[in-house]
Amino acid sequence: MPKVAMRVNGRAVSGEVEGRTLLVQFLREGLGMTGTHVGCDTSQCGACVVHVNGVPVKSCTAFALDLDGAEITTIEGMANADGSLGRVQQAFQDHHGLQCGFCTPGMVMSAAALLAENPTPSEAEIRTYLEGNICRCTGYHNIVKAVLAASGQDPATIAAE
Repeated sequence: MPKVAMRVNGRAVSGEVEGRTLLVQFLREGLGMTGTHVGCDTSQCGACVVHVNGVPVKSCTAFALDLDGAEITTIEGMANADGSLGRVQQAFQDHHGLQCGFCTPGMVMSAAALLAENPTPSEAEIRTYLEGNICRCTGYHNIVKAVLAASGQDPATIAAE
């Protein structure tokens, strides 16, 4: 079986994988990193978003072997060095940007990617950027508030639903 090596959350990892092994499978089953969720298996929901070399990628559509040598960041890598919640994670908690939590890892990863590209996005830009992530619980309002807060903007500026 072929071997793959990459850096995940700053740590060198490797393992044997079949050619059809998806990145999400390698992370969850090969490395035991279950924070990245599998929601739909069709790249529709965004629960599996991770960063590959700094770019958000739906890990259910990427083959692990194709990412040999890549730098991967998962939801586990978003925490601060001391284990406390990172800025985006804390904003989601503070502004109730989650309910059941299933979509939250993908939402946090997508939000972090947006803020890396655009440090102060508007409400409309946030909503557009997160269109590839499905949440069945929140109605997105508090998720948008959380992203605004993580960007240093006042979440009270968006209209109440």
